[in-house]
Amino acid sequence: MSLARLNKIALGMVFLAVVFMAADGNAFDITIDVAPNVLNMQNNGQVVTVHTDIAYGVVQASTVYLNDIAINSWKSDLRGNFVAKFVMNQVKKLQLDIDEYNTLTLVGLATNGDTFAGSQDILVVDNGGI
Repeated sequence: MSLARLNKIALGMVFLAVVFMAADGNAFDITIDVAPNVLNMQNNGQVVTVHTDIAYGVVQASTVYLNDIAINSWKSDLRGNFVAKFVMNQVKKLQLDIDEYNTLTLVGLATNGDTFAGSQDILVVDNGGI
């Protein structure tokens, strides 16, 4: 089995662990805003950005996932809130329904060990020539 495949399996297991821990009661909801909020499968963009309402310093950034995709980079916005960035080509590889709204869910761990999660529905289209 390749190292890349093993890494993907390990990342998926971490994602599932975070989701299951969230069901255990030590979890809180956050609000997220996904950009772009309409994902064109023909888009040549590089990242999907998720803005949150959780303070930057409260997040263990390496534990953050969007569906089963590991975070690529992160930063603080001007309000001091956490912003997560994910590789757009990885998001496009999710099982997405074209011309439908699809739910993207951001999960992660806070510095106190509590889990957090937030979801947003985004429209997915496949418009060539744009």
